[in-house]
Amino acid sequence: MQDLSKPKKSEKSYEKLVSYAESIYIKALELYQRLLGEQHPDVATSYNNLAGLYSSQGRYTEAEPLYIKALELRQRLLGEEHPNVAASYNNLAQLYYSQGRYTDAELLYIKALELRQRLLGEEHPDVASSYNDLALLYNSQGRYTEAEPLLIKALELYQRLLGDEHPYVATSYNNLALLYSSQGWYTEAEPLYITALGLRLRLLGEEHPDVALSFNNLAHLYTYQGRYTEAEPLLIKALELYQRLLGEEHPDVALSFNDLAGLYCCLGRYTEAEPLFIKALEIASLSLGENHPNTITFRKNLKLLRDYRQS
Repeated sequence: MQDLSKPKKSEKSYEKLVSYAESIYIKALELYQRLLGEQHPDVATSYNNLAGLYSSQGRYTEAEPLYIKALELRQRLLGEEHPNVAASYNNLAQLYYSQGRYTDAELLYIKALELRQRLLGEEHPDVASSYNDLALLYNSQGRYTEAEPLLIKALELYQRLLGDEHPYVATSYNNLALLYSSQGWYTEAEPLYITALGLRLRLLGEEHPDVALSFNNLAHLYTYQGRYTEAEPLLIKALELYQRLLGEEHPDVALSFNDLAGLYCCLGRYTEAEPLFIKALEIASLSLGENHPNTITFRKNLKLLRDYRQS
């Protein structure tokens, strides 16, 4: 069997590409600072863009101060009542959500939503995006009755504003399916996951992180239903895609290792599961920190497996 825990050449190419992108963003920031001075909206945008790159890599501790700088600059230069300020609130909230800082994230998500509603009106894609983000947070906290109406609103808004053939519509289908799956409503979740996957493949192509996410989520569903032979190839596809597109040290790669290890545990393939749990824990500890909910879960999973094998 292929050793999925070892990085491949394509991951090194990804790392070179990211390193190049980082150098361009830093050069752009320095150029704006030199030509425009620190107190300029374009400098705030540069801070925001560099933070977005770091956040996409799971480099959250580097991203946070840049997002905060961008927010403070925008507030000072544009005033509180500006769409870019709402975007900064939302970006910082997404960062906190990724770190498992749900209380901090919720406050900022609500601020962003209220600002967007006030400035852009209800019929705007950014408002739908805020509904989606807040709903995902509520889903992570088990607040399902609060999440569902927000997800339905987001889906209907996107369909009305962007049409059915749009990546944001696929995201809404995926998020609604995730909510239903979290509650054990597998029959309702499966067609939504399949619709999301089909849309993403058609619109984004195979080589996209959102496609990997769809493979992973559908595999989760099949695992919960005991459909292990259908789940395994999807989990392997998701892991290989994430490794290729995001690099080896990304939190989503850790999650994929954990999910595949969990499936192998269900199948009694414990010797294959253990190194994957170890890899998941190592990546999460480095990229998310020891106290992140995912790191805690991976540590617990590894302990449970070892305890079971020793008993």
